[in-house]
Amino acid sequence: MSAFNGLTQRVWCTLREQGHEVGLELAPAFDTPESLTRTVEKIDPDLILCPFLKHRVPEAVWQRWTTVIVHPGPVGDRGPSSLDHAILDRRTRWGVTALSAVEEMDAGPVWATSTFEVPSSITKSALYNGLVADAAVECVEKTVRKFESGGRALAADDHPREVPRTTDLPLLRRKSFELDWRAPAAELARRIAAADGAPGAPVDLGGRTLCLFDAFAVDDDHGASPGTVVGRNFEAVAVACGKGTLWVGYAAELTSKRGPKLPASMVVDAADAPYLPVPEAMAESSYRREGDIGYLTIRSYNGAMHTEQCRRLAAAVEKALTEDTRILVLTGTEHAFSNGIHLGVIDAADDPASEAWDNICAIDELCMAIASAEQLTLAAYSANAGAGGVMAALCADVTVARDGVVLNPYYDMGIFGSELHTWSVASRVGPERAAALLGEKLPISAAEAARIGLIRAVGPRDWPSFQQWLTAVALGYNEPITRGRMFAAKERRRAEARPLSYYQTIELAEMARDFFDDRHGFAEQRRAFLRKSAAAETPAKLRFA
Repeated sequence: MSAFNGLTQRVWCTLREQGHEVGLELAPAFDTPESLTRTVEKIDPDLILCPFLKHRVPEAVWQRWTTVIVHPGPVGDRGPSSLDHAILDRRTRWGVTALSAVEEMDAGPVWATSTFEVPSSITKSALYNGLVADAAVECVEKTVRKFESGGRALAADDHPREVPRTTDLPLLRRKSFELDWRAPAAELARRIAAADGAPGAPVDLGGRTLCLFDAFAVDDDHGASPGTVVGRNFEAVAVACGKGTLWVGYAAELTSKRGPKLPASMVVDAADAPYLPVPEAMAESSYRREGDIGYLTIRSYNGAMHTEQCRRLAAAVEKALTEDTRILVLTGTEHAFSNGIHLGVIDAADDPASEAWDNICAIDELCMAIASAEQLTLAAYSANAGAGGVMAALCADVTVARDGVVLNPYYDMGIFGSELHTWSVASRVGPERAAALLGEKLPISAAEAARIGLIRAVGPRDWPSFQQWLTAVALGYNEPITRGRMFAAKERRRAEARPLSYYQTIELAEMARDFFDDRHGFAEQRRAFLRKSAAAETPAKLRFA
């Protein structure tokens, strides 16, 4: 693997839960192909799977051991910018292919393939973590079954092509995504979506070169010259285009290197722009009420939540709880839930330690609002979650998840963590298992989280089906007998615990030392994460025993 990312974690969890012995090696940790080959030789695996690989597999490895690459493109597609091309070319159908490693990249025999419909408006990261990840897991499962039964891969030329016009496509570098404000906003939004994550779409704005992310086009015409900032809404900014207006949620300064991705108004000068309603698709939160049940949806780009955002979300929860409802349902969007505090904003601050402190205190406000609610609260992991994002949802009375979600219920990067986790995790799974989850620092699937009692139930993977399921779950808890039982359980959970402020005080005392004294190297680990520094070694916890 090139990294233990969301897709790799999902495959790792799936195979382990199916009873396979799974170990992992990170390719960047090896300085030469020979050292990688020696490690593989010591392990002598039955099958090598590469769900996420940017490095070339040494010939000495794939010649001796069956090595399968998971490529984010359908049969016939080749090249390192598969999803970029798919979005730019307005592909309506795409896929994932599991193929044998050979000398020529993406040209080996096919073990399995899976295709899917591509939404008309989706970013590369959302596509990768959603439909691509689903198809990749399906391909891995098919491959393993075929390998175990003695089956063999089929030459690519002999395999049916479900997606037409697939071919070898070139690497798209940042220059390929350059933006021109004279173009229609819809076209610019598509280019930004295709460059999402990396390399980013560059443009000149206000005399500075920036990379833009998290954009949405609207038809509004403000009569301004293309490239003029015409509005703002919290941290999002609106820019006039040749046709329509482009709302931008995130931006990064581009000099010799790209800076951190930050909320747009922290990079773009929009102080004099008028306040405008943001498009619904970019709203930071949305609330609706259906009878006795209130539904609050939070939206965070890539799951990171900065200080002011956490404060606004805490206020949104508190406002929703003032209504005459019996149940409050909190969830995220199809593509993001939360990973806790915003490392990018922290790192870019004049005083990172103070910003980190403000951020953790603000997300604690959100957690306290959820945990101290008089109504029954139901939180739903709609997408992958980590660290403080996992813990925030565990502050609810009932927590559920969407199938396929991967949780990282622990803290890393040299911080103790807060978000009431010293209460919420142990109150669900007991102190011993809580210590193991927090200490082992391993991802778990939604299914495993339900099995151990960390969450209550798992709903469908399909997004519309999950939303319908979540509504049915909320309605079920609103039945008089069930509601009474759940309120009794809520009171028992509180009675068995100390005041919530006790846990918060202990956690924040530890976090103060982590931020201000940097006792465990939070500053350097944070910077390494934001720079996407390659792993120096494979963590022992991920290797074969």
